[in-house]
Amino acid sequence: MTLLPTLKDLPMTTVTRSPRWTRRLILAAAVGGALLQTACVPLIVGGAAVGGAMVATDRRTSGTQLEDQGIELKTANRIREQLGDRVHINVNSYNRMVLLTGETRNDEDRAAVERIAQGVENVGNVLNEVGVGMLSSLSSRANDVAIAAKVKASLVDAKDLITNAFYIVVERGNVYIMGRVTEREASRATEIARGVRGVQKVVRAMEIISEAELAAMGQAQQPAKPKSTP
Repeated sequence: MTLLPTLKDLPMTTVTRSPRWTRRLILAAAVGGALLQTACVPLIVGGAAVGGAMVATDRRTSGTQLEDQGIELKTANRIREQLGDRVHINVNSYNRMVLLTGETRNDEDRAAVERIAQGVENVGNVLNEVGVGMLSSLSSRANDVAIAAKVKASLVDAKDLITNAFYIVVERGNVYIMGRVTEREASRATEIARGVRGVQKVVRAMEIISEAELAAMGQAQQPAKPKSTP
């Protein structure tokens, strides 16, 4: 099971471009990454570092970000060691909440995947969205990459949201939205994702914080206003 580089893994480059250029960059990066991979992949577009006005710090602490990366790596490795290639599982962790997506051929393996994730150090909650049935085809996974790119591009286009607040995972046309966001942000992102062509359903896997908690982070988390022309 090969892990696909995601947009959040790209170099942190600040670029000032038009929204249309930003959308094209996101689509090209996500789809291009998919074409370079032929094994099972997590289909994620999270925290794109594009567009100077859109760059914002992650709402997790740096320590938690590293912790999440460790959780993903350890969980994926243990699943691979214990279940091999008879399952297709993607592991994503945000603020110690683990989202499991993909497919197993039977209920026993599905339960085993969840037990493995729960046994990994520092894991908080586990959301098991693994389906039981045939493993997804490469064409289905490529379609998920395209949908993820469209959802992320739509969030970039929204003037009232900060894209770095959201972590997007797509599996079999189902969109999972993770992140630490306010109820307003969660509702708006859900509305946007539902409007993207090809989306089957939207699952809110977000941690809801209050406006006061957001303000207490000491971050400028309000969307930047466009500059006026002289």
